[in-house]
Amino acid sequence: MKIEVRVPQLSDSVASGTLLPWRKQVGEAVARDETLVDLETDKVILEIPAMASGTLVEIRQPEGAVVKADEVVAVIETGEGVAIAPAAAPAAPPVAQPAIPPAVASASKPVAPLPVAEPAPPRGGIPLPVAEAGAAQAIPPQSRREPMSRLRQRVAERLVAAQHAAAMLTTFNEVNMQPVNELRQRFKAEFEVKHGVKLGYMSFFVRAVCKALEQFPVVNAAIDGTDIVWHADADIGIAISSPRGLVVPILRRAQTLSPAQIEAAIADFARRAREAKLTLEELAGGTFSITNGGVFGSLLSTPILNPPQSAILGMHAIQERPVAENGQVVIRPMMYLALTYDHRLIDGRDAVQFLAAVKAALESPEALIEDPAHG
Repeated sequence: MKIEVRVPQLSDSVASGTLLPWRKQVGEAVARDETLVDLETDKVILEIPAMASGTLVEIRQPEGAVVKADEVVAVIETGEGVAIAPAAAPAAPPVAQPAIPPAVASASKPVAPLPVAEPAPPRGGIPLPVAEAGAAQAIPPQSRREPMSRLRQRVAERLVAAQHAAAMLTTFNEVNMQPVNELRQRFKAEFEVKHGVKLGYMSFFVRAVCKALEQFPVVNAAIDGTDIVWHADADIGIAISSPRGLVVPILRRAQTLSPAQIEAAIADFARRAREAKLTLEELAGGTFSITNGGVFGSLLSTPILNPPQSAILGMHAIQERPVAENGQVVIRPMMYLALTYDHRLIDGRDAVQFLAAVKAALESPEALIEDPAHG
């Protein structure tokens, strides 16, 4: 019996996907639920599995084809003794023949070589560029050309759209990370033994952001046409670099999560981002985002909004710098913070005070390590 392999249902925001290299070829045996081919969308990579055990007898859509939900991409024959038609042997490449002008082709006589056009004389002693001389431009041998992935195309579209659709402005502050460092040093061993995850910086920042969003809910809001959408929960997007590009999975209701839950979720996101295992649902939505360029050494940057969100917090590298404390110059581990916001909705006062609230929470972090269910 023949069974059609179809593209799975996609989300409302994803219309199609591109087939990556087939993992199985025609004539090979396949097992039920075995992945036949991966489908790259502009958000995630989805696996298309075999619906039954049998033999792959037909591939209807080749690698690189753009397909839609429910479209048939292959056929499996179940049962034993499936006959596979042998593939036709590739034809021998034609032998190149010298070009003969039509006017003398019938005579079959030797043809004098055509004259070679002399290059145009340089103007003012400067040689003409190749393109201006009429030659076709070519990519240098050491260069290469490849199509952009669907994820990279989508990221490019969204970044350009954000630049055109929002009135983006960025405000900066800096935070003394010594209190957080001391707290991490004091609890990191106990925390890892108890929860099975390391106590990193992200749980402090997520908790600090959630507390600041409670004070300034407009930073968690969004514009929808002529309306303002006030979100009840802090669904925090965590920007993660993956081999395919930047992805932003969402921590749902982050204000209810403990530090251990936040650290475990982010570690899981990072692992599955590397393996291209994130789901469409995990990347949809979000009311606020956090991006950490500091892991790559960035000292200061202006993050770009992730529409339709109205604000994004940028973390940066921790660097020991001289600062003034109580009239004395001391060395402290400092981090620059950047908040990019949509000025159409968020006034500068709210943005500055929000960032100051994040700073204050991080410089007095004892409350951030508490479980919100018990704190």
